[in-house]
Amino acid sequence: MALFEEEMDSNPMVSSLLSKLANYTNLMQGVREHEEADEDEGAKKQTVKSPQMGTFIGVYLPCLQNILGVILFLRMTWIVGTAGILESFIIVSMCCSCTMLTAISMSAIATNGVVPAGGSYYMISRSLGPEFGGAVGLCFYLGTTFAGAMYILGTIEILLTYMVPSAAIFKAEEKAQEADALLNNMRVYGTCCLTLMSLVVFVGVKYVNKLALVFLACVVLSILAIYAGVIKTIFEPPVFPVCLLGNRTLQNHGFDKCMKTEIIDNVTVTTKLWSLFCKGPELNASCNEYFSLNNVTEIQGIPGLTSGVISENMWGSYGPAGMLVEKAVPSVPASDASQDKHLPYVLNDITAFFTLLVGIYFPSVTGIMAGSNRSGDLRDAQRSIPIGTILAIATTTIIYLSCVVLFGACIEGVLLRDKFGDSVKGNLVIGTLSWPSPWVIVIGSFFSCCGAGLQSLTGAPRLLQAIARDGIVPFLEVFGHGKANGEPTWALLLTAVICESGILIASLDAVAPILSMFFLMCYLFVNLACALQTLLRTPNWRPRFKYYHWALSFLGMSLCLALMFISSWYYALVAMLIAGCIYKYIEYRGAEKEWGDGIRGLSLNAARYALIRLEEAPPHTKNWRPQLLVLLNLDSELSVKHPRLLSFTTQLKAGKGLTIVGSVLEGTFLSRDADAKRAEQSIKSAMAAEKTKGFCHVVVSSNLRDGFSHLIQSAGLGGMKHNSVLMAWPANWRQSNDPQSWRNFIETVQETTAAHQALLVAKNVDSFPHQERLGEGTIDVWWIVHDGGLLMLLPFLLQQHKVWRKCKMRIFTVAQLDDNSIQMKKDLQMFLYHLRLNAEVEVVEMHDSDISAFTYEKTLVMEQRSQMLKQMQLSRTEREREVMLHDTRSVYNSIVLKEYAVTVFAFSVFINAQLIYDRNTASHAALNDKTDATPERVHMTWTKDKFCTERNRNREPSANMAVRDLFSMKPNQSNVRCMHTAIKLNEVVVNKSQGAHLVLLNMPGPPKNRGGDENYMEFLEVLMEGLNRVLLVRGGGREVITIYS
Repeated sequence: MALFEEEMDSNPMVSSLLSKLANYTNLMQGVREHEEADEDEGAKKQTVKSPQMGTFIGVYLPCLQNILGVILFLRMTWIVGTAGILESFIIVSMCCSCTMLTAISMSAIATNGVVPAGGSYYMISRSLGPEFGGAVGLCFYLGTTFAGAMYILGTIEILLTYMVPSAAIFKAEEKAQEADALLNNMRVYGTCCLTLMSLVVFVGVKYVNKLALVFLACVVLSILAIYAGVIKTIFEPPVFPVCLLGNRTLQNHGFDKCMKTEIIDNVTVTTKLWSLFCKGPELNASCNEYFSLNNVTEIQGIPGLTSGVISENMWGSYGPAGMLVEKAVPSVPASDASQDKHLPYVLNDITAFFTLLVGIYFPSVTGIMAGSNRSGDLRDAQRSIPIGTILAIATTTIIYLSCVVLFGACIEGVLLRDKFGDSVKGNLVIGTLSWPSPWVIVIGSFFSCCGAGLQSLTGAPRLLQAIARDGIVPFLEVFGHGKANGEPTWALLLTAVICESGILIASLDAVAPILSMFFLMCYLFVNLACALQTLLRTPNWRPRFKYYHWALSFLGMSLCLALMFISSWYYALVAMLIAGCIYKYIEYRGAEKEWGDGIRGLSLNAARYALIRLEEAPPHTKNWRPQLLVLLNLDSELSVKHPRLLSFTTQLKAGKGLTIVGSVLEGTFLSRDADAKRAEQSIKSAMAAEKTKGFCHVVVSSNLRDGFSHLIQSAGLGGMKHNSVLMAWPANWRQSNDPQSWRNFIETVQETTAAHQALLVAKNVDSFPHQERLGEGTIDVWWIVHDGGLLMLLPFLLQQHKVWRKCKMRIFTVAQLDDNSIQMKKDLQMFLYHLRLNAEVEVVEMHDSDISAFTYEKTLVMEQRSQMLKQMQLSRTEREREVMLHDTRSVYNSIVLKEYAVTVFAFSVFINAQLIYDRNTASHAALNDKTDATPERVHMTWTKDKFCTERNRNREPSANMAVRDLFSMKPNQSNVRCMHTAIKLNEVVVNKSQGAHLVLLNMPGPPKNRGGDENYMEFLEVLMEGLNRVLLVRGGGREVITIYS
């Protein structure tokens, strides 16, 4: 393995990797570890055995226990009686189909690799990313917490309604106050129960785990008792008579005999029922009109499976709150029904409708995540979770559907609609059907609800603790701490507070739809995660569970969304709003996590598709916006030299379109790869500080010119390429000893022109505004030549940002001698009107005038400086060649170097003296006359003659001719005209726009030949002289703004 020795540190051998994987144990980071920590506290930690739970014990039974619960025992009969058998069948089928489809998706995700403890939160967050994971995880936490409140309310309802009604603290003096009294009792006893359960969980969850088997036995025995009771009704129906007055059902609390009068010792006497409807026990007492007109009849509440009552219960009987529960038999109506609500009739306590029943029923099918939550305890989680979960859902679906049919076939319709069993002396309706006694169901459901409440208070804090420890929601980090053994104390406290808010609602029917929303949202995103991973076909998506399809996941997701809005559209909107707020918060403030989630894969696929579409055709003029390539220079410490260039980019782009920030390092990538990464991090930090949204690209090249050339040619991808280049003006180009700096700038200008890209050059960029808002002022545009409209588009884009919002745009254009300035102004105003731009227009007249002596002098100085720089460069090249060929002439070369420095100094003194003198001249002729005499009048150590003499001692005669030509040269007429234009235009711009916040100027084109590079830089410098903030703009050769819609 000597060939791979250098890679051993970063890439381990396959044998060592396999050894680590074989020794991996997936322990549950939850209840079991905390329990062991309690037992072994202070002692040496015992070796944890490998998980050994199988499918039946580890998945099937926990799911069965969590799914079957309070709704089955307390509300199932009422749902069947209110909705009818057919609609109840539809409700159960929809909800069970939703959970079955979700279980299929969950099985695919759970078998796609090892799933640590954390269940649904772990699966969703690792499949959809931290934003979705945090949002849905918190929704699942809220759902589990409200489920705890629902189970506690169910426990108290069973206790106060069916077990110990006399324990009620609040008593109703009138029948109309019974509902309020019940709610207040639920609040008081629910709070006490929550406190007790929280203390049990806080002291030690091991007691909850030890009682889990008891709670499970209660559920199983209750289900068996129901089926045994159904079978018994075939042979011997139980006796639970229901008393009817006419067709109205009576509450069987204040009387024992269902009759108005009875004969005792041949004397007709009134019963207790008579006194409930009449003003006295006398036979001639004044009675309620309906009571007088109708007879009392008694029917069997449980007629039996073969009675044929199934046909009567086939259809629903919805109604508003306060509606009487009536049987479909003839009766004589009364003229006055105002007192009915005060009489002992069975009434609807809430307004019942189909969608409400869906919301109330759905919690009875939740709990399918129990198996995945225990993945750390399973012997083979990838096999057990799919089989156990799907079998549990199939079992409970069969139970629920059979219960719908059996309840409708065995129980009288008025008794089914009697939610609290008032017509059968306050018995639990489902208990009247059970065998051998109603108390089997009452006690079984009581302990089942207690166990489910304890499990919710145990699981919810740990789910919150897992989210907090992931660090994706900063303000929840405090809930990641707990006791020394890891018990989530603070999370338990928050769970108890939220659970108390659900208990204060006090109505089981009002709490159930709330937790339905949160569970449905969780299931929706489980289906979305599976569908997304399947459609994206990511290489890591290889689930062992093969019986899934993206269409099933999509159907499950759609069904979840439909059930949310069917149950309660306003609760659905609130749940989605909560999830959306959490999502945006995590996106804005949360810690950055990379979990290889599907949303990132979706983004990559969407980006690829969009790039391919963009590649098909160039953007239309209406869609054109500057896609910027920002060229940055870095200092020796790899820090950004001009961070304000990024600020200006942010203000110009406002987060829209493409921004690529590029820089170049000199050298080779092999030697400077670490520097390149540091430079990239430095640029990203500067971009974050300046709030610049975009991409960073650092290139290592042998020289800066080639590096910037590569960036201009290759930055971007496909249709997402830059169309504009933004760079800073090289401010110190005159003082630089290396002419390569400004040559790089000119070649960049030439390459952007050749690439048909726009160019923006910012002068004095360090004085540009940062984040502070500018006061009222102007952005002045000097429109000299048409560049496709970029000059007018840029101020408009800047005005969209808060920094430049108060600035007004002014547009100046130049009229020459043969132009009609008045007509030009009208045409420009009309053009701006069609462009929908608000700007002041001014036409500046700049006629051709005589070229001043100052212009000739400045042009001459410029050309002499350029020529001198060429001679200096030639001398340096010759000396380098001499050093290479004749090492023995080193002493001579030092003399030449001193001569060179003295020459440069003498020439600079000569130029300055010439400039002082010539500024007093009045004409070109005078300038020519005095050119030869200037060296004689300026008394300095080095004269022209001495200079030539010294040069002749060490150089060839041809060098003497070059220097003589330098001092006798005359300015080029083309350069004189360019300098004249630059000076005159600068005078006009300074006069009009010196106080502007920003001046935008047309950038002249670069020289086509290399000979005029230095002169081009001088022209631009003269053009911008005296102005603070300047942006030179050169169009890319296409129209970027249009008058059409």
